[in-house]
Amino acid sequence: MVPMLLSGNEAVARGAWAAGALVGVGYPGTPSTQALEVFAQMDGVYAEWAPNEKVALEVAAGASMGGARSLVTMKHVGMNVAADPLFTLAYTGVGAGLVIFVADDPGMHSSQNEQDSRNWGPFARVPVLEPSDSSEALEFTRAGFDLSERFDIPVIVRSTTRISHSKGVVELTRDQARKPVGAYVKDIGKWVMMPAMARVRRASLDERVRQMASYAEESPLNRIELRDRSLGIVTSGVCYQYVREALPGASVFKMGLSFPLPAGALAEFERSVERLVVVEEADNYLESSLRALGLSPEPIGLPEAGELSPGLVARALGGDPPKTRDAVPGLPPRPPLMCPGCPHRGAYDALRKVKAIVMGDIGCYTLGALAPLSSMDSCVCMGASVGMAHGMRLAGQGSERPVVAVIGDSTFTHSGVTGLMDLAYNGSDALVCILDNRITAMTGHQQNPVSGMTLQGRPTTEVDLEALCRSVGVKRVRTVDPHDLAAAEKAVREEVASDALSVIIFRAPCALLIKEMDQPYAVDEDLCTACRLCIRLGCPAISKGEGGKAHIDVMLCVGCADCVQVCKFSAIELTGPACDIGGV
Repeated sequence: MVPMLLSGNEAVARGAWAAGALVGVGYPGTPSTQALEVFAQMDGVYAEWAPNEKVALEVAAGASMGGARSLVTMKHVGMNVAADPLFTLAYTGVGAGLVIFVADDPGMHSSQNEQDSRNWGPFARVPVLEPSDSSEALEFTRAGFDLSERFDIPVIVRSTTRISHSKGVVELTRDQARKPVGAYVKDIGKWVMMPAMARVRRASLDERVRQMASYAEESPLNRIELRDRSLGIVTSGVCYQYVREALPGASVFKMGLSFPLPAGALAEFERSVERLVVVEEADNYLESSLRALGLSPEPIGLPEAGELSPGLVARALGGDPPKTRDAVPGLPPRPPLMCPGCPHRGAYDALRKVKAIVMGDIGCYTLGALAPLSSMDSCVCMGASVGMAHGMRLAGQGSERPVVAVIGDSTFTHSGVTGLMDLAYNGSDALVCILDNRITAMTGHQQNPVSGMTLQGRPTTEVDLEALCRSVGVKRVRTVDPHDLAAAEKAVREEVASDALSVIIFRAPCALLIKEMDQPYAVDEDLCTACRLCIRLGCPAISKGEGGKAHIDVMLCVGCADCVQVCKFSAIELTGPACDIGGV
């Protein structure tokens, strides 16, 4: 055995590989992204980014049906997109093992909402496994494939931000045998869910759930730790770690399999302790489930939203809060900002000048809602901007301020295309701006159907966004370099005045993709009038200096020249090669 320090995401990838998974499919979304990236580097596997989570699960379902163990990865909101095939796959069952890795984000560190993916277990009637550290992330993922085949059903492995991103020691074997692809056997009664066949498979699902419930009573994935019997705690996932740190003497029922629950074992645990409580974050899934089983956990007043911590658990249950360092007072805030040279800045500058009502979307460009750009009015979910722009027009908005949708290239291929089709089909006259920075940037630069490269580095076809928009019925489609601020403003003004559905594709690569930056700029203080027009671009390299005049940090400037174009006094000039500055 070889010990390695792995994050939960890395351990999931290793667990899938150790289980013999041959296919990995997903859509990037923090905190889940790294799992598929690591799996893609394993020997003997195929991995891809799909346009969205629904497609990812469908690809994996086909691979499973064809006899290859398959892994699907996504974050919690992606499960909403994948729900359609998930519910029917519970009926059909699987061919080879099928594991869905979903990472929740309690506290919303990088998400627009909190969801508790444990709820998909009873809702879709599929098993849910909850690792509490990296070692269990590997073992539970590997076990998930065996359970999937044993009970003929997809299995969810549910993580959270702390499990996915924190690291722990994991024991790895040096060599793992790859599981060969099994033979496909035609069986329309199992795989073709016409109503008559679906009714039969529904009865099969009921029986499989009963079998899983019996398995849960003796499953090694669950663990009872009897200590001081004055307090018994039912918990799962990372909350188990909080409980052990905050109350090391308490008795614990650690749920590794959170659906189906072991009703008999839980009842026996309640009888063995004087006081029964539940410690969990996000939804009160376990507490409600225990009450439904006729058990009586005591309420303890933990927060209803956000992440828990050992301190919160200790204070709720009378333990000693762990010692922690106090925050250093007086630290300046660090609001999120678009990077220096970000191409989205030029598009938002143009939209601000026409005073547009901007329906936004999920991506780096969501930061356009914040000051000083203040150029976005909504952000709901992937692809929502396009349909919401149409809805705003139906509500009568647009006569005084134009209504515009803003969406990124990856988000557009994820779920914006159908929205644009709806606008064309129903005669909308909104403007849709596709911010094409050639990558899925916010989650760490993953490839997508527009970027021309696959997850495993194979050159591939690029989606022709212009042709795609025209093919769904958009007559007015134009492409603009957002770093040409005058051209960007001209395009926006012309399209909002056109009284027709139109698309502007603002195309320029993400600043972090450009390896060789242009020469940086600096401010001539003698010419600067402190008008602050350059500061209003929201570039982190530009700040207010002495006397209110602009100051450019030449170590941050990438030479995009957006600020040069807005300065009316020629006060911003090239400094020379960056390597000549400050001896760098």
